[in-house]
Amino acid sequence: MHAFRPLLRKSLFNLFAATLAVGALMAPRLAKAEALLLIEADSGKVLQAENATIPWYPASVTKIMTAYVTLKAVKDGKISLDTLVTVSPMAASQSPSKMGFRPGTQLTIDNALKMMMVKSANDMAVVLAEGVGGSIDGFSAMMNDTAKRLGMTQTSYVNPNGLPADGQITSARDLGILARSFLRDLPEYEYFVHIPAIRFGKRVTGNFNKLIGRYPGADGFKTGFICASGYNLVASATRNGRRLIAVVLGANSGTARAVKAAQLLERGFGQDNLSWLRPSLGTVENLVPVDASPPNLREEMCGGHRKRPASDDDDALIATNGGTSGSGSATGGEAQVTFFTAGLQPPLMKASELMASAPAAAEPVLVYTGPTRTGAALVAAVAADADQQNPPKARGKKTRIAKKPDTGSDAKPDAKTDAKTDAKTDAKTGTKTAAAKPAAAKPDASAKGDAKGEAKTAAKPAASKHAAAKPAEKPASGDAKPAKPKAATKPKPAPNNS
Repeated sequence: MHAFRPLLRKSLFNLFAATLAVGALMAPRLAKAEALLLIEADSGKVLQAENATIPWYPASVTKIMTAYVTLKAVKDGKISLDTLVTVSPMAASQSPSKMGFRPGTQLTIDNALKMMMVKSANDMAVVLAEGVGGSIDGFSAMMNDTAKRLGMTQTSYVNPNGLPADGQITSARDLGILARSFLRDLPEYEYFVHIPAIRFGKRVTGNFNKLIGRYPGADGFKTGFICASGYNLVASATRNGRRLIAVVLGANSGTARAVKAAQLLERGFGQDNLSWLRPSLGTVENLVPVDASPPNLREEMCGGHRKRPASDDDDALIATNGGTSGSGSATGGEAQVTFFTAGLQPPLMKASELMASAPAAAEPVLVYTGPTRTGAALVAAVAADADQQNPPKARGKKTRIAKKPDTGSDAKPDAKTDAKTDAKTDAKTGTKTAAAKPAAAKPDASAKGDAKGEAKTAAKPAASKHAAAKPAEKPASGDAKPAKPKAATKPKPAPNNS
């Protein structure tokens, strides 16, 4: 048996090499499936790679680089985590997901980073870019210089948050390099990539990375989504002192990317005993880039076939073309991948079951506006931020209708419903509609004006349609003379108003 072992190893090596060669030739045609990468964090050794060097739109995984450049400036002493940065009109104008602060609001680098990495706040990314680089263009140049220095040869940046832009491109390979560099160069700031949740005022936001608090050993990094890219995730986990990094680009839902990443990590942690059977794929830096255009998944991700608008905070189970099992690329042999990790109940779980379970209990990290505070001053700052959010009594019927565009529902029925509701209110209560309208509009100026996920940019036109319906009603409800509605229903007293 031992005599045949070298021959068997050589045959298997040749088979794997042939398979990889065919895969490399077909890579551009397979780009629309998914891009997958699994590497060792310490060595950069590639354990699995599929379409890993095909260019891809990064979406909000861009914010890993935004955090890297910002924290490198902190480490180099150019700024500190306590440095105050200001929300500019440009930052406030960014599409959701965002915190929704008014221009002029100040907060620390520390709090802005936490909001950006957990909530994926696009406005906070611009706040950091302007605070560190002077402008979006200046900071983008810093990002590109850093990418070049790290060996990210397939990456270019034009903004700090990953919102749609033709020049915003990366690859699974480059994201693997970036994640390794973050862990190697900024170990003292690693905390920012695995915060389970943040609390701002009355609102708690969990990390969009579903592995945090669910997959044993998960300890980073960042999600991303725009229609063109699909659902992206860079994730890391550590087991028995060994850390792996998984990259998933182009998954079909938020849960699908987490399931695929968990499967990649689990296979990676279980490969030690069979490593001699597999040919070496080299290190992530040695993967050969593919010269191609990034696939555009807009129709697949955001076409009319979806039951609801897609977003980065997508809690839907894997579902494509009417099924809950997902596509082959999304589930990838889930029946064969179970989790034997100690502490899981039950001891064997499918990845989808693990991602659907509740995350481990964790105290959310407090974030707030203004300078760094402690003790009673911190309590007061948190209370002040809570007071800026909508009070519970404002949650009337009309307020809920006004919020529908932010949750991703179609705004046309909302606009019609609002028009009918406002008309009835005008007829019955006269000027009461005018008093109710600021409560409906208030979320747009507060943190509640944020919609969950980058792709809810589509909700903005809906919101504008809703807003457009209101001017037609203002002559009746916004008139400062309350006697006029009475004149319309009671003609007799009219001479007294003349």
